[in-house]
Amino acid sequence: MSHPLPSGSLAGKTALVTGSSRGIGADTARYLAQAGANVVINFRNKAPRAEKLAAELRELGVDVLTVGADLTDAASVAEMFRAVQERFGALDVLVLNASGGMEGGMAADYALTLNRDAQVRVLEAATPLLPAGGRVVFVTSHQAHFIETTPTMPEYEPVARSKRAGEDALRERIPALTEAGIEFVVVSGDMIEGTITATLLERSNPGAIEARRESAGKLYNVSEFAAEVALAAVEPVPADHTRLIGDVSSFGA
Repeated sequence: MSHPLPSGSLAGKTALVTGSSRGIGADTARYLAQAGANVVINFRNKAPRAEKLAAELRELGVDVLTVGADLTDAASVAEMFRAVQERFGALDVLVLNASGGMEGGMAADYALTLNRDAQVRVLEAATPLLPAGGRVVFVTSHQAHFIETTPTMPEYEPVARSKRAGEDALRERIPALTEAGIEFVVVSGDMIEGTITATLLERSNPGAIEARRESAGKLYNVSEFAAEVALAAVEPVPADHTRLIGDVSSFGA
Protein backbone atom coordinates (compact mmCIF):
# COMPACT_ATOMS: atom_id res chain seq x y z
CA MET A 1 0.00 0.00 0.00
CA SER A 2 1.39 3.37 -0.96
CA HIS A 3 0.80 6.22 1.49
CA PRO A 4 -1.74 8.74 0.14
CA LEU A 5 -1.29 11.16 3.06
CA PRO A 6 1.91 13.08 3.82
CA SER A 7 3.82 11.44 6.63
CA GLY A 8 3.10 13.19 9.94
CA SER A 9 0.16 15.15 8.51
CA LEU A 10 -2.09 13.76 11.27
CA ALA A 11 0.52 13.54 14.04
CA GLY A 12 -1.08 14.02 17.45
CA LYS A 13 -4.61 13.72 16.03
CA THR A 14 -7.10 10.99 16.87
CA ALA A 15 -9.34 9.31 14.28
CA LEU A 16 -12.21 6.87 14.76
CA VAL A 17 -13.30 4.70 11.84
CA THR A 18 -16.55 2.77 12.25
CA GLY A 19 -16.57 -0.77 10.92
CA SER A 20 -12.80 -0.86 10.65
CA SER A 21 -11.80 -4.43 11.50
CA ARG A 22 -11.77 -5.31 7.79
CA GLY A 23 -12.21 -4.00 4.25
CA ILE A 24 -12.35 -0.30 3.42
CA GLY A 25 -12.52 0.66 7.10
CA ALA A 26 -9.36 -1.28 7.99
CA ASP A 27 -7.38 0.17 5.09
CA THR A 28 -8.62 3.69 5.93
CA ALA A 29 -7.41 3.18 9.51
CA ARG A 30 -4.03 2.04 8.15
CA TYR A 31 -3.62 5.16 6.02
CA LEU A 32 -4.59 7.46 8.90
CA ALA A 33 -2.13 5.70 11.22
CA GLN A 34 0.61 5.95 8.57
CA ALA A 35 0.00 9.72 8.60
CA GLY A 36 0.59 9.73 12.35
CA ALA A 37 -2.95 9.62 13.74
CA ASN A 38 -3.88 7.69 16.84
CA VAL A 39 -6.68 5.39 15.74
CA VAL A 40 -9.86 3.99 17.25
CA ILE A 41 -10.85 0.74 15.52
CA ASN A 42 -14.57 0.05 15.89
CA PHE A 43 -16.00 -3.39 15.15
CA ARG A 44 -19.27 -5.20 15.80
CA ASN A 45 -18.13 -8.78 16.30
CA LYS A 46 -14.70 -9.25 14.69
CA ALA A 47 -12.62 -8.74 17.85
CA PRO A 48 -9.64 -10.96 16.88
CA ARG A 49 -9.39 -9.24 13.50
CA ALA A 50 -9.57 -5.80 15.14
CA GLU A 51 -6.84 -6.73 17.65
CA LYS A 52 -4.61 -8.04 14.85
CA LEU A 53 -4.98 -4.75 12.95
CA ALA A 54 -4.34 -2.77 16.15
CA ALA A 55 -1.08 -4.65 16.75
CA GLU A 56 -0.01 -3.89 13.19
CA LEU A 57 -0.77 -0.16 13.53
CA ARG A 58 0.99 0.15 16.91
CA GLU A 59 4.17 -0.87 15.08
CA LEU A 60 3.90 2.54 13.39
CA GLY A 61 4.30 4.21 16.79
CA VAL A 62 0.72 5.42 17.18
CA ASP A 63 -1.75 4.68 19.98
CA VAL A 64 -4.60 2.37 18.97
CA LEU A 65 -7.82 1.63 20.83
CA THR A 66 -10.17 -1.16 19.73
CA VAL A 67 -13.83 -0.81 20.72
CA GLY A 68 -16.56 -3.34 20.04
CA ALA A 69 -19.85 -1.51 19.62
CA ASP A 70 -23.18 -2.22 17.95
CA LEU A 71 -23.94 1.10 16.25
CA THR A 72 -27.69 0.36 16.30
CA ASP A 73 -27.58 0.28 20.12
CA ALA A 74 -27.51 3.70 21.82
CA ALA A 75 -25.93 2.44 25.06
CA SER A 76 -23.21 0.65 23.10
CA VAL A 77 -22.41 3.83 21.13
CA ALA A 78 -22.33 5.96 24.29
CA GLU A 79 -19.94 3.46 25.89
CA MET A 80 -17.64 3.62 22.84
CA PHE A 81 -17.29 7.40 23.05
CA ARG A 82 -16.76 7.21 26.82
CA ALA A 83 -13.81 4.92 26.10
CA VAL A 84 -12.49 7.33 23.44
CA GLN A 85 -12.77 10.31 25.81
CA GLU A 86 -11.02 8.39 28.58
CA ARG A 87 -8.10 7.38 26.37
CA PHE A 88 -7.67 10.41 24.11
CA GLY A 89 -9.73 13.28 25.56
CA ALA A 90 -10.98 14.36 22.12
CA LEU A 91 -11.56 13.15 18.58
CA ASP A 92 -10.32 15.00 15.49
CA VAL A 93 -11.59 12.78 12.67
CA LEU A 94 -14.75 10.65 12.57
CA VAL A 95 -15.11 8.33 9.56
CA LEU A 96 -18.63 6.93 9.24
CA ASN A 97 -17.74 3.86 7.22
CA ALA A 98 -19.89 1.08 8.72
CA SER A 99 -22.98 0.16 6.74
CA GLY A 100 -24.96 -2.92 5.81
CA GLY A 101 -28.34 -4.28 4.90
CA MET A 102 -27.47 -7.07 2.45
CA GLU A 103 -27.05 -9.59 5.30
CA GLY A 104 -29.62 -12.36 5.58
CA GLY A 105 -31.87 -12.94 8.57
CA MET A 106 -32.15 -9.30 9.68
CA ALA A 107 -35.30 -7.36 10.58
CA ALA A 108 -37.09 -5.67 7.68
CA ASP A 109 -36.04 -2.19 8.86
CA TYR A 110 -32.43 -3.17 9.64
CA ALA A 111 -30.91 -1.31 6.66
CA LEU A 112 -32.60 1.95 7.68
CA THR A 113 -31.76 1.41 11.37
CA LEU A 114 -28.05 0.97 10.58
CA ASN A 115 -27.55 3.22 7.55
CA ARG A 116 -29.62 6.21 8.75
CA ASP A 117 -30.52 6.11 12.44
CA ALA A 118 -27.23 4.70 13.68
CA GLN A 119 -25.17 7.16 11.58
CA VAL A 120 -26.99 10.11 13.15
CA ARG A 121 -26.63 8.60 16.63
CA VAL A 122 -22.88 8.12 16.19
CA LEU A 123 -22.46 11.68 14.94
CA GLU A 124 -24.47 13.09 17.85
CA ALA A 125 -22.47 11.06 20.38
CA ALA A 126 -19.17 12.12 18.77
CA THR A 127 -19.95 15.84 18.41
CA PRO A 128 -19.04 16.82 22.01
CA LEU A 129 -15.59 15.29 21.46
CA LEU A 130 -14.97 17.01 18.09
CA PRO A 131 -13.11 20.32 18.43
CA ALA A 132 -13.32 23.24 16.02
CA GLY A 133 -11.32 22.04 13.03
CA GLY A 134 -12.61 18.50 13.50
CA ARG A 135 -13.75 16.56 10.44
CA VAL A 136 -16.57 14.08 9.78
CA VAL A 137 -16.37 11.84 6.69
CA PHE A 138 -19.41 9.84 5.55
CA VAL A 139 -18.70 6.96 3.18
CA THR A 140 -21.32 5.99 0.61
CA SER A 141 -21.75 4.60 -2.91
CA HIS A 142 -22.82 6.19 -6.19
CA GLN A 143 -25.64 3.63 -6.25
CA ALA A 144 -26.94 5.20 -3.02
CA HIS A 145 -25.91 8.82 -3.59
CA PHE A 146 -27.71 8.98 -6.98
CA ILE A 147 -30.63 6.65 -6.12
CA GLU A 148 -33.22 9.42 -6.59
CA THR A 149 -32.23 9.88 -10.24
CA THR A 150 -30.58 6.59 -11.27
CA PRO A 151 -32.12 3.18 -10.54
CA THR A 152 -29.89 0.48 -9.10
CA MET A 153 -30.11 -3.31 -8.96
CA PRO A 154 -33.31 -4.44 -7.19
CA GLU A 155 -31.23 -6.46 -4.70
CA TYR A 156 -29.36 -3.34 -3.62
CA GLU A 157 -32.23 -0.85 -3.70
CA PRO A 158 -33.26 -1.11 0.02
CA VAL A 159 -29.62 -0.55 1.02
CA ALA A 160 -29.16 2.30 -1.47
CA ARG A 161 -32.31 4.07 -0.27
CA SER A 162 -31.36 3.65 3.39
CA LYS A 163 -27.83 4.97 2.79
CA ARG A 164 -29.23 7.98 0.90
CA ALA A 165 -31.62 8.58 3.81
CA GLY A 166 -28.59 8.48 6.11
CA GLU A 167 -26.68 10.93 3.92
CA ASP A 168 -29.67 13.31 3.86
CA ALA A 169 -30.11 13.10 7.65
CA LEU A 170 -26.41 13.87 8.18
CA ARG A 171 -26.44 16.75 5.67
CA GLU A 172 -29.27 18.36 7.64
CA ARG A 173 -26.74 18.74 10.45
CA ILE A 174 -24.18 20.62 8.37
CA PRO A 175 -25.30 24.10 9.55
CA ALA A 176 -24.98 23.10 13.23
CA LEU A 177 -21.63 21.41 12.60
CA THR A 178 -20.36 24.45 10.68
CA GLU A 179 -21.37 26.69 13.56
CA ALA A 180 -19.24 24.52 15.85
CA GLY A 181 -16.32 24.70 13.38
CA ILE A 182 -16.67 21.02 12.45
CA GLU A 183 -16.24 20.11 8.78
CA PHE A 184 -18.35 17.48 7.00
CA VAL A 185 -17.73 15.66 3.73
CA VAL A 186 -19.40 12.78 1.87
CA VAL A 187 -17.16 10.39 -0.08
CA SER A 188 -19.11 8.46 -2.73
CA GLY A 189 -17.55 5.64 -4.71
CA ASP A 190 -18.67 3.23 -7.38
CA MET A 191 -18.93 -0.48 -6.64
CA ILE A 192 -15.69 -1.49 -4.97
CA GLU A 193 -14.02 -4.73 -6.05
CA GLY A 194 -13.54 -7.16 -3.18
CA THR A 195 -16.06 -5.76 -0.69
CA ILE A 196 -18.71 -7.84 1.11
CA THR A 197 -21.45 -5.85 -0.68
CA ALA A 198 -19.96 -6.57 -4.10
CA THR A 199 -19.68 -10.26 -3.24
CA LEU A 200 -23.31 -10.44 -2.05
CA LEU A 201 -24.53 -8.54 -5.12
CA GLU A 202 -22.59 -10.83 -7.41
CA ARG A 203 -24.13 -13.85 -5.67
CA SER A 204 -27.70 -12.59 -6.13
CA ASN A 205 -27.06 -11.05 -9.56
CA PRO A 206 -24.22 -12.93 -11.34
CA GLY A 207 -22.28 -10.76 -13.78
CA ALA A 208 -23.31 -7.51 -12.06
CA ILE A 209 -19.76 -6.48 -11.12
CA GLU A 210 -18.33 -7.27 -14.55
CA ALA A 211 -21.12 -5.29 -16.23
CA ARG A 212 -20.47 -2.30 -13.97
CA ARG A 213 -16.72 -2.53 -14.58
CA GLU A 214 -17.27 -2.47 -18.34
CA SER A 215 -19.65 0.48 -18.07
CA ALA A 216 -17.33 2.50 -15.80
CA GLY A 217 -14.06 1.52 -17.48
CA LYS A 218 -12.49 0.85 -14.06
CA LEU A 219 -13.63 -0.04 -10.58
CA TYR A 220 -11.56 0.87 -7.53
CA ASN A 221 -10.36 -1.89 -5.26
CA VAL A 222 -10.60 -1.71 -1.47
CA SER A 223 -7.23 -0.08 -0.78
CA GLU A 224 -7.58 2.44 -3.64
CA PHE A 225 -10.96 3.61 -2.39
CA ALA A 226 -9.78 3.64 1.24
CA ALA A 227 -6.97 5.99 0.16
CA GLU A 228 -9.63 8.42 -1.14
CA VAL A 229 -11.54 8.17 2.14
CA ALA A 230 -8.35 8.92 4.08
CA LEU A 231 -7.59 11.91 1.83
CA ALA A 232 -11.08 13.24 2.57
CA ALA A 233 -10.01 13.50 6.20
CA VAL A 234 -7.32 16.06 5.39
CA GLU A 235 -7.96 17.75 2.04
CA PRO A 236 -10.09 20.93 1.81
CA VAL A 237 -13.82 20.16 1.83
CA PRO A 238 -15.53 20.93 -1.52
CA ALA A 239 -18.26 23.60 -1.46
CA ASP A 240 -20.98 20.96 -1.92
CA HIS A 241 -19.44 18.76 0.82
CA THR A 242 -19.11 15.92 -1.72
CA ARG A 243 -16.18 13.95 -3.16
CA LEU A 244 -17.23 11.72 -6.06
CA ILE A 245 -14.66 8.98 -6.68
CA GLY A 246 -14.51 7.29 -10.07
CA ASP A 247 -16.74 7.58 -13.11
CA VAL A 248 -20.19 9.15 -12.62
CA SER A 249 -21.16 9.61 -16.29
CA SER A 250 -23.77 6.84 -16.12
CA PHE A 251 -25.42 8.36 -13.04
CA GLY A 252 -27.81 11.31 -13.23
CA ALA A 253 -25.07 13.56 -11.87
